[in-house]
Amino acid sequence: MRRVIMTASALALGATAATAGGIERSGQSVGILFEQGNYVEFNIGRVRPDVSGTQQITAGQLSPAGVNSGDMAKDYTTMSLGLKMKVNDRIDAALIIDEPVGADVSYPITGYLYGGSTADINSYATTALLRYKFDNNISLIGGLRAVRTNGNVALFNGYTMSTDTQTDFGYVLGVAWEKPEIAARVALTYNSAITHDFNAHEVNLSPAADVMTTFETEIPQSLTLEGQTGVAKDTLVFGSIRWVDWSAFQIAPPIYMDSPANVFKDPLVSYDNDSITYTLGVGRRFNENWSGAMFVSHETGKDGYAGNLGPTDGSTAVGLAATYTRDNLKITGGVRYVMIGDAETETPAALLAGNCPNGDCGTFGKFTDNHAVAIGLRIGYSF
Repeated sequence: MRRVIMTASALALGATAATAGGIERSGQSVGILFEQGNYVEFNIGRVRPDVSGTQQITAGQLSPAGVNSGDMAKDYTTMSLGLKMKVNDRIDAALIIDEPVGADVSYPITGYLYGGSTADINSYATTALLRYKFDNNISLIGGLRAVRTNGNVALFNGYTMSTDTQTDFGYVLGVAWEKPEIAARVALTYNSAITHDFNAHEVNLSPAADVMTTFETEIPQSLTLEGQTGVAKDTLVFGSIRWVDWSAFQIAPPIYMDSPANVFKDPLVSYDNDSITYTLGVGRRFNENWSGAMFVSHETGKDGYAGNLGPTDGSTAVGLAATYTRDNLKITGGVRYVMIGDAETETPAALLAGNCPNGDCGTFGKFTDNHAVAIGLRIGYSF
């Protein structure tokens, strides 16, 4: 059954461009703490999103209605490294290095208004965890997390912004219950918000500006419930529910916010609602060396308009994984197909001279029938 349990690790391999508003790249699982003995693992994933939409209105002399945006979401690679050590019979420690958030946006020049616009977010997190086991199968989890982040944006209208790199700290708290004889485990973990105070270089053409500014961005708090249990010989059911406070996240540099073209003072990126992601799967051991898993996941949509730098709204995904175990080595490969939720972006107020009823300028772009494919590989070794 231990080999079957490891197939659930494929859940961490399928980072997609469609989860949590399109910028979350790590589910921040604490599953490594439950590995037996001492353990090290390396994960690598490759994601190929395909996100495009159609312009709904004519933007003056700039671009006509009916123009396709082209694929504006670039392919990307994610990697992580984890080390777990057994300190004694009650205490386990782990160190995890991963990429919590990221963005790779690049609109091709197709005649679509936002053609040529780009955006990048890069981050790295180091998380140190401790787990203390009590006699009643309950354990407490705690730790510290350091996140290092930077980003840059270049829009079609000549506005650009780049930040310095900021490192800030948060914490992790959790509780878990397990019953190893039936491969049962439930873990609830909370990751605190982490606030970055960025120094930014902003350039704007109208009105002209080339200045250093400061603004605050919050990497949002999250709460994750993970569970699994054996349901028959060599068969495991697993799942998770994850809430992320994305309504607290925004990128709002002051020159961009104060620009006369930004009539309604909308941030570059923001979300009206939080996200909840549900995952359910089943794992099966086939023999002493091979096991497999299949799973589905769904992220709730946020409704309303999506941002032009992140034109997605929720997702539904299906995935498969296989694990090969030999002696102390475990190799897991997984693939996930993501159906990205349809989204509409709002017409920039400047195109209509700010004449928008009730602050609603109508639909600018419709993004439908988009998808992503993610593949991943995990290599784990016990020692």
